[in-house]
Amino acid sequence: MNLPNKLSLLRIILIPVTMLFMMPISIYGFEPEGWNQFIANYGLFIAGIVFIVASFTDFLDGQIARRCHMITDLGKFLDSLADKMLVIAVLIAFVATGRVSAWLLAIIVLREFMVTGIRLIASKNGVVMAAKMIGKIKTTTQMIAIIYLMFEPTLMRLTGDNYAESLKTPCAISVIGDICFYISVIMTIISGMDYLLKNLSYFKEDNVSKAGA
Repeated sequence: MNLPNKLSLLRIILIPVTMLFMMPISIYGFEPEGWNQFIANYGLFIAGIVFIVASFTDFLDGQIARRCHMITDLGKFLDSLADKMLVIAVLIAFVATGRVSAWLLAIIVLREFMVTGIRLIASKNGVVMAAKMIGKIKTTTQMIAIIYLMFEPTLMRLTGDNYAESLKTPCAISVIGDICFYISVIMTIISGMDYLLKNLSYFKEDNVSKAGA
């Protein structure tokens, strides 16, 4: 396995580490008070640092793969998979803590299912689809929005706002976070429609029958 693929795997490994600092522990009544208080105060800040490191591996593996001619079908698959797993896992944690709407997460997840389905159909026709530029832009807007949301509590402490209260009554900092996230959702929809419209040929009966032959 080459270095870019190892970096993609590292991004996947960092997912549970990121989530560990995003949500308090509650397992059948077991709730370590000291740890959960630490998470409430500093968890998202640490998760933000880990997420930035994970996001940087996305940039790094692509640069290395292109410059060192290490682009492989496995690399294309792992790069896309790692991006999707990282973003969706973190957003699930934000839904669990009440910061992100489940409806918006559903839009993102359904888009990923649709694109993955298109990739599967294409692969049966011998085509391995690498991430397109509009998909990269979508991922970038998602990661920017997520990083901002992770550092919201820190920004609010600096301005004197209360993070828990902002979940009920928005403040300027949380409104900016909402706008960043809405932009990422819009880009998710646009990129999903772009994938669908540009690959409608894979849904024709002759292509499907050839794929299943």
